[in-house]
Amino acid sequence: MVVVVEKNPINNQGHKFSVKHKGRKGFAPLEACCEGGQRGSAGLVLTGFTLFELLVVLGIVSVLMGILLPVLGKARRKAGLLLCMRNQREILRAVNLFATDNEGTYPESVATIGAGSVWHWAEPTTMTGCMARSPQIHRSVSAYLRSYIEDASIMFCPSAPSKYKYLQQAWDAGDEWDNPETPTLPPPLSAADPVKGTYCFYWNYMGYLEGREYPFKGPRYLAGGRGRSRLLVSDYFGYDHWRSRNAYGSCERFKGANIAEGSLVSSAYWSVINSGEVGLDTLKIKLHGGYADGHVERYGPAEVTPMWVSIASDGTVRNTIPGIFYLPRDALH
Repeated sequence: MVVVVEKNPINNQGHKFSVKHKGRKGFAPLEACCEGGQRGSAGLVLTGFTLFELLVVLGIVSVLMGILLPVLGKARRKAGLLLCMRNQREILRAVNLFATDNEGTYPESVATIGAGSVWHWAEPTTMTGCMARSPQIHRSVSAYLRSYIEDASIMFCPSAPSKYKYLQQAWDAGDEWDNPETPTLPPPLSAADPVKGTYCFYWNYMGYLEGREYPFKGPRYLAGGRGRSRLLVSDYFGYDHWRSRNAYGSCERFKGANIAEGSLVSSAYWSVINSGEVGLDTLKIKLHGGYADGHVERYGPAEVTPMWVSIASDGTVRNTIPGIFYLPRDALH
């Protein structure tokens, strides 16, 4: 079959095109050979894909998606891990700069409840406490570190299910933070809304250690100190928190995990019930911890030591309500 185009002038103002098919008996209009087609506005014959062609294309796309989606998911998780390490390095840099500017002393921990001589420890994930335990101590981490860290997302694990709704606002407000969704209380409780994050902050913190003669003590001085850990920050990884009883929880996502929803004062995290098939030896989580010398290292659930929040200021009495907070084992060395 040969297709030819004849060009015929009409009144010297344009050209008329006709497409013909050359068969055994000469030429015939092309539309006679394409009775199943549709004529477009320009007089051309329009044809579409057949059902078989569409199925082939869909099959190819499905195969490609099946190959690409796992690869993209793995790349996304790896990017989240790298971003978490970067965040923790920024936090280490900030607290070490603070110590350098303050005679080698790290900030006071804000993870406390109470004031004066009657106070005890709170969850190490505390970014803003209910109140300062003395006039010389701030109740928010940002009051100490805001001049070193402006972007509050650095203080938050990027692998968590969702970011705390008022993260940046609370960071900017510092000690004056008052959640707009909670009832307004009279002074001095008018600005008393806490904020719980997804990282654990251990500078000047104390926690209860089961079966040991001494509590966990976070770093106090840049130069170190006898009996004190060098761990400054870590991912949250715990068990039996009051928001997810009999379950493991972490800001890092792991297989089979569901979302433990956040609240007006706390952040969401990943959680899975402790069944007979789930335990520290079976969980697959890549966790991170940052140390006073500036390095961030990875560790797994099989490389941890349990710590409890203490209801005594000296860290010697266990509080079971917040559950267990797992420390990297190297933090006790």
